[in-house]
Amino acid sequence: MAAQTSPGVALGIDVGGSAVKGALVDVARGHLRGEQVTIPTPRPATPEAVAETVADIASRLDWAGPVGVAFPSVIVDQVALTAANIDPAWIGTGARETFTSRLGTSEVSVLNDADAAGLAEVAFGDPAARSGAVLFLTFGTGIGSALFIDGRLFPNTELGHLMVGSEQAEHQASSAVKDRLGLSFEQWARRVDAVLGEYEALFNPSLIVVGGGISENAEKWVGLLNTRARVIPAQLRNRAGIIGAAMAAVDRLTP
Repeated sequence: MAAQTSPGVALGIDVGGSAVKGALVDVARGHLRGEQVTIPTPRPATPEAVAETVADIASRLDWAGPVGVAFPSVIVDQVALTAANIDPAWIGTGARETFTSRLGTSEVSVLNDADAAGLAEVAFGDPAARSGAVLFLTFGTGIGSALFIDGRLFPNTELGHLMVGSEQAEHQASSAVKDRLGLSFEQWARRVDAVLGEYEALFNPSLIVVGGGISENAEKWVGLLNTRARVIPAQLRNRAGIIGAAMAAVDRLTP
């Protein structure tokens, strides 16, 4: 039996430091269609190994249509320019070409993972994210960022690598740092505050949307923050990257 396609549906893939997740997405509604498939990120996460994992997910879901990949890298002209929590062999690699050759379809779009999650939140999350300067942040293995002006994405900001004092922001305030150091939410929130203070000084956002797995416990730490901007948890939680990647595939978004 031939693999399936369906109008208005795409396969969204979210490549993370610990897992690669994928699901079919009804792009018009921002809903997952059916099961989500999760596979541990290969070690080492080379281009060949990650492409094989993505193809495995497509095969398990019996999918042959558009595929969007949310990827932990700066993506320019569909080429990976950095490698955060993946193998350095990705740097300078044609990301879309790598996935296309393994998937056997030309309908592939690759974009930065935080940008993908932010696109989904702007489309299907709190309506306040659609106007003004809005900063979307994901706290996980690192800190991902996406900046929007009146709902329009400025791609590849990568603010987690901004120096705050003597260290990169994500080396001080990612949720991985919280776990590694055994910090309480109060202790960790002070670190997040220091990072957000730098971001506010640079961009003066009217709204900050926080996502990543730790946003599931937003009630334990968002209220501890001292920012000028209002801070709200992402509504799509960890589905955002998958949904945003699928949106990019249908819209042929190719940063």
